[in-house]
Amino acid sequence: MHSLYSVDNALNLSRKEIREMFKEYVNPGLANMFSLLNFDKQFVKAQGTQVWDSEGNVYLDFLGGYGALNFGHNPPEVMREVEKVKELPNILQASIGTLAAALAHNLAQITPGNLKRSFFGNSGAEAVEGALKLARAATKKSKFIYCHGSFHGKTFGALSVTGREKYQKTFTPLLPQCLAVPYGEVTALENELKSQDVAAFIVEPIQGEGGIIVPPAGYLKKAKELCKHYGALMIVDEIQTGFGRTGYNFACEFEDVVPDIMCLAKSLGGGIAPIGVYITNEKIWEEAYGGMDKALLHTSTFGGNTRAAAAAIASINLLIEKNLAEEAREKGAYLIKRLGEFKAKYPMVKEVRGRGLMLGLEFEKPVQGLLNKITGGMISKLSEEYLGALVAGELQNKYHIITAYTLNNPNVIRLEPPLTISYEELDVLVAALEDIFRKRHGFMDMAVASGKTVINTIFKRG
Repeated sequence: MHSLYSVDNALNLSRKEIREMFKEYVNPGLANMFSLLNFDKQFVKAQGTQVWDSEGNVYLDFLGGYGALNFGHNPPEVMREVEKVKELPNILQASIGTLAAALAHNLAQITPGNLKRSFFGNSGAEAVEGALKLARAATKKSKFIYCHGSFHGKTFGALSVTGREKYQKTFTPLLPQCLAVPYGEVTALENELKSQDVAAFIVEPIQGEGGIIVPPAGYLKKAKELCKHYGALMIVDEIQTGFGRTGYNFACEFEDVVPDIMCLAKSLGGGIAPIGVYITNEKIWEEAYGGMDKALLHTSTFGGNTRAAAAAIASINLLIEKNLAEEAREKGAYLIKRLGEFKAKYPMVKEVRGRGLMLGLEFEKPVQGLLNKITGGMISKLSEEYLGALVAGELQNKYHIITAYTLNNPNVIRLEPPLTISYEELDVLVAALEDIFRKRHGFMDMAVASGKTVINTIFKRG
């Protein structure tokens, strides 16, 4: 006889029971990592910028679901709209989706230039996969160019154009004819485009997982010109930068760039429903999928389902009605100023960078001193791989502020709070960072403090 949990049963599980079940049935390595850093807290409630754990502690969320929570946790405006469609068929393939059609219309209104035709899926990686297929189908070319340090997802095609070997090497050989160039360098890009056999160049307007890297002024505009000149399409990945995050509805608008294809996801679903989309112009769509004979070459069972589309419609209206891009621009400028003042006091902080409320704090590598020599360079290596995690651990465990390091540059702490965050909450973050760095004078101090957290965690659990 099967032993099955109901939702009510699951909601009553203890933190220890959840940890052990996750180890047994999901991912033991991840469970152990989170447990050691005391990151396996049981969160039981969320609203806006705040989340509550099972012990009644309140946390400020400065991670924002890696850019998926631009409107905060459980935004009531989105929840209400999803509730309105609860009696409609959510998936009905023998029909054209009412809300999918309306959502596509709305996307065409708010996205740059002549972008018009949308394809709906369930995630950012799926949007990238679809965009790559569209580019090949439309251009009849096979090669892709991507950037070092980029992140476009971990499915097979998306991983093939993601610029970190750590995530690729286990799964090689990946998609062939994918070439990497340095981010922000148009000469290197042009050298690869000259062969005129490139289907598309895929690029992030600001690299998220690369460490919140802002390209040189004019880079996107020049890249678009080069792609057009050499007959390649330009895919702009706005999955993390979109929907107001950088102070513009879409980050490419900072340089007035209209992509050939744009990928969106994360905050499109308002933090409520998983949904991804790529949007392109009419000409490219017709080249790839025009006519009834090609209309079903690329499909998705759950793509554009009623509830996800309702959440996305509500999210777009919320973005525009509350002018959240401007909110992000103004609050981001304020936070950059405060963090700049903080950086000036502490040599461990190398750089503050980003745009809007997509900011990164990069830490200096330690001086190559005696201790580093004694340990055979281990101190330097550990600081490069773990200093960001140590700071994030301090922020969460002692100051109840949730952050994380960037995947491709673990020495950078990312700050991507909901765009609805208050100035007072921004000040709370700066005060916490001030307190941490006033007490810690280097990597070893930070490591010792985090080591105590690990030891205390182990002893508490017996």
